[in-house]
Amino acid sequence: MPASTGTGAVTRSTLRQQIADALRDEVLAGRLQPGQEFTVKEIAEQYGVSATPVREALVDLSAQGLLEADQHRGFRVHEYSVEDYKGMIEARSLIIEGMFLALEEGRHRQRNFSEPRTAAAIAGVRRRGDEAQRAASAGDLTVLIGYDLRFWRELSTLFGNPYLADFLHRLRVQSWVCTVQHLRRLTDLRGALWSGHSELADALYARDTAAARVILAAYNDDSIALIERLAAE
Repeated sequence: MPASTGTGAVTRSTLRQQIADALRDEVLAGRLQPGQEFTVKEIAEQYGVSATPVREALVDLSAQGLLEADQHRGFRVHEYSVEDYKGMIEARSLIIEGMFLALEEGRHRQRNFSEPRTAAAIAGVRRRGDEAQRAASAGDLTVLIGYDLRFWRELSTLFGNPYLADFLHRLRVQSWVCTVQHLRRLTDLRGALWSGHSELADALYARDTAAARVILAAYNDDSIALIERLAAE
């Protein structure tokens, strides 16, 4: 196979991911609204690229549950219900509970939290948590989402199971897509967003899973109550 063919495949794959990431960010920013429809041609023209990587990116986002494919009308942004959100919270909780159990039983690969490499990774998680907390306190939803996703991605990676980390990341993206459609309607988000990332990181570093469970239970309850109230309004 000619070298240029391989390079072209890599370039297309990279472009496909870049487009998927850009569209996901558009959804999370609220610029692509739930139910909004568009075609491959429209997105290709918007980004100035060919249709093939765009189509592949849209199919990827559909597989992740962020878009819906319509054979005749293109794609539309998926619209989640409050019940969908509750289901996501339940699924997230089950995954995180498995992480907590692994920590309690010493089954995760990074057993020594004081080992230099692991300690450095935990310090990175803590920094992401601090940034997320500051963004939440300031009511900056866009910045919060970015740091929140990185916080949970890096935290779950510490437990050594990439499949678990990927699944949790996908659920957190979906839950943010669900909440954004409601939160973007508020003009002032200060005090309305969860800011317990650093507290949770400290509890897990201390292996205090009981405290971590309390923190997350309060987070989940408050989140569901907020979305239910906003949906009702």
